[in-house]
Amino acid sequence: MRRASICTAALGMIGLVFVAPAAAQNMMQHVDLTSPEMTAAEMTRAEVEAVIAAATSAQPADFTGKKLSGLDLSRLDLSGALLRAARLNRTKLTDAKLDRAILDQAWLLEADLSRASLRGANIFAAQMQRAKLDGADLSGARIAADLTGASLVGAVLVGANLGADMKNQSMGLMRAVLKSANLERAVLRDADLSRVDLEFASLRNADLTNASLRGAALGGANLTGATVAGADFLAAELASARLVAPIGLGSAKNFDKAQNIERLLRE
Repeated sequence: MRRASICTAALGMIGLVFVAPAAAQNMMQHVDLTSPEMTAAEMTRAEVEAVIAAATSAQPADFTGKKLSGLDLSRLDLSGALLRAARLNRTKLTDAKLDRAILDQAWLLEADLSRASLRGANIFAAQMQRAKLDGADLSGARIAADLTGASLVGAVLVGANLGADMKNQSMGLMRAVLKSANLERAVLRDADLSRVDLEFASLRNADLTNASLRGAALGGANLTGATVAGADFLAAELASARLVAPIGLGSAKNFDKAQNIERLLRE
């Protein structure tokens, strides 16, 4: 009971993960990631399929708070499903359909969402460290999750909103965290990346056309060969960022107003 109460309290405090790295570490110290709460499943794939089959447009499949860690849910259609605070750690969701799904406060540590469709999904205050989203489609999704160390090679995030929520900051600065993430060849056209943490991320050959990078943390990031035409760099932190052979830099917005341009690595 004590362990369960600790996990419940941690879920309620999950928004603090995005305030500062130290706060995130402190919160995670109170969660036993090796416990059944975080590693076990209380449903089988067949039972998940039964819930999906019984769902309607008025009553979507509801997995709120369910423990689904480690399951193979690949290729399932979970469009519009409620997965709020669900545990999906190391769950296999390859080629799954999660369009418009609600994944707020969900745990997806090291989950495999390769080639999954998450168009228009809501992923707020979710834990997705080291998750795999290679080739996934997150177009139009709202993402304020911790994706530290995640792989999004070739992922599509056209028009996705990963930026800071400036209207509701009662729990601190809510935004996507992509520190040390791999976004090589990712398509981020028209995406909102304002104030997003992209420190040491790889954006090699990524398409950032018309993306907002206002106030983004790009320190140590690798943007070699990235397309940045029309991208807005106002107040973006560029210290030690690598910007070699960029495409469309001449038409980027407010590049001269970025921070620490003199510390860019251009070769």
